[in-house]
Amino acid sequence: MEQNEIRKKLKKTLDKGRYVHTKGVMYTAGCLAMAYGYSVEKAMLAGLLHDCAKCIPNEEKLEMCEKNDIAINEVEAQSPFLLHAKLGAFLAEEEYGVKDPDVLHAIKVHTTGAPDMSLLDKIVFIADYIEPGRCKAAHLDQIRQLAFRDLDACLLMILRDTLQFERGRGSMIDPATQIAYEYYRQYQKGKEEV
Repeated sequence: MEQNEIRKKLKKTLDKGRYVHTKGVMYTAGCLAMAYGYSVEKAMLAGLLHDCAKCIPNEEKLEMCEKNDIAINEVEAQSPFLLHAKLGAFLAEEEYGVKDPDVLHAIKVHTTGAPDMSLLDKIVFIADYIEPGRCKAAHLDQIRQLAFRDLDACLLMILRDTLQFERGRGSMIDPATQIAYEYYRQYQKGKEEV
């Protein structure tokens, strides 16, 4: 499916605010890809589709995951809005015809992060956090600047701030986010010791 076709379909399935956010992530991912020498086309495609399952009602997300054998952890079962990433990767392949495993993986991990993320994974994860429409996150100005200087340090800062925010709200923490944070904390520590 061509990018214009995907945009038209997304415009119909996402609410207005989510569609504006999606375009922001798509363009921000393209900018980060240029800055780090990655395929702009792949980054923009992953950014465009990252939230393709976001506006599906939570009960339907759960049903679709069960029907299609998409694993659901305890936190996701209690907070099904988190399933939009895993379900989005599935829909990107099944409904939008994306076959590139790199693009699909970047969509799948864009909310929680993961250990040893690929360059595209990092680009989409960070673009989702820093796109121009975002304005409420702590340290956002610093994170936006860091995104174009050191992806790994930026990723670590986002993961740390996300964990602190969720703990402050008393929310359950998805284990994948904690694992990603620990991985990148150790990774950055190792870089600093060299």
